[in-house]
Amino acid sequence: MSQVTDSSSTERHRLPVRTLVAASIGNAVEWFDWTIYATFTVYFSSQFFDKANPTLALIGTTSTYALAFFFRPLGGVLLGRFADLRGRRFAMLMTIVLMAGGSIVIAVLPTYAMVGWLAPILLLLARIAQGLALGGEVSNASVYLAEIAPPGRRGRYSSFFYISTGVALLAASLLGLLLTTTLSRPQLESWGWRVAFVAGGVLGLAGLWLRRTLTETEQFAENVERARATRNPLLRTLADHPRSVLQLFGFTLLSTLCFYVFFTAITPFAVQFRGAAGGDVFLALSIGTVVFIALQYPMGAAADRFGRKPQLLIWSGLMVVLTVPLSLLITERTPLINLIVVFAVGLGLYTFMSSIAPAIMSELFPTELRALGIGAWYNLTVALFGGTAPLLISALSGAGQPQLFFWYVSGAALVAFLIILTLPETKGRVLS
Repeated sequence: MSQVTDSSSTERHRLPVRTLVAASIGNAVEWFDWTIYATFTVYFSSQFFDKANPTLALIGTTSTYALAFFFRPLGGVLLGRFADLRGRRFAMLMTIVLMAGGSIVIAVLPTYAMVGWLAPILLLLARIAQGLALGGEVSNASVYLAEIAPPGRRGRYSSFFYISTGVALLAASLLGLLLTTTLSRPQLESWGWRVAFVAGGVLGLAGLWLRRTLTETEQFAENVERARATRNPLLRTLADHPRSVLQLFGFTLLSTLCFYVFFTAITPFAVQFRGAAGGDVFLALSIGTVVFIALQYPMGAAADRFGRKPQLLIWSGLMVVLTVPLSLLITERTPLINLIVVFAVGLGLYTFMSSIAPAIMSELFPTELRALGIGAWYNLTVALFGGTAPLLISALSGAGQPQLFFWYVSGAALVAFLIILTLPETKGRVLS
């Protein structure tokens, strides 16, 4: 791709904070709801499946979690193409309505004791709606942030994507801490988990109100006719940009596993299979999330100054060597300090990638294919590796081999490192 270097990073610049927050808040809503589901699974699984077999109920609930992930690629394709044809703003409004609506539906669903197998079917339908929404949200919000950013500040603008996500995840973690320390386990299993899903719906309404003021990007307006004239756009991403698809797969593979290891999978693993106190896990996750939020903007600025590629190589290289040692800190009756170290180090490393994720993904594809290209291949990778992560760690732990999961993540980090080596440096370049 022919690019022109921009020098705006040396000029005085005022961040459009309200616009950045409005663009990012949909992702916050999506991940608040998504994380609430994963972290409260151990409490509400028996509400939607037969209580007579708690292990089977947990597997059924995590399987629903995984199945919903496989609707993310469909959402990414449909809503990504919609964003390329009709605009980023309208597509982002649609995703936030779907996600918040799904959360409210889950909050009021009848239980297995009330309606039998209809309960898990309704749960699955609500999760499918959320999966479709999340498939479109990540790609469309990423594209929006990248397209409104000056080329020399794209890393800084991109960092708001996961700042908002981190704030939402912190809120989910603190809510989990509050509920697990004030309610008994029977109360959590009976009705306490519903409070968390109601909170997700309220957050969605706030996000919808903020997004109503967003304007369309100039990049979309200038290239919409090219998008409309493009035939077989999904095949075009493969035929014309196979290297970009492979590179997107490589760093998304590890990014996905990092997210689900440290934000979701470790929580039920530590509580269910290592006997950690739920309050300790949520407190440690909250501390790690504060680290995650605090490092986003500095890491985005560092990528604008020193480049994306060195930052990604450091991240993937350290994940190769540190993933298994970190997992060994989670022992029987894990002390709080161990949990804090695991979450703070793991999430701190993840900021090397997350701070610039919208930038590096958007820099891979031209405008007329950008939302679709990211939406399809990013979400397919997430579905394959993120959707199965909680199920895999549960299965391996049940078989007495939980450490194999962390070796699996370390191997994925090595694959990502090798693929990242092929990336061109794109700091300061104008989007094609």
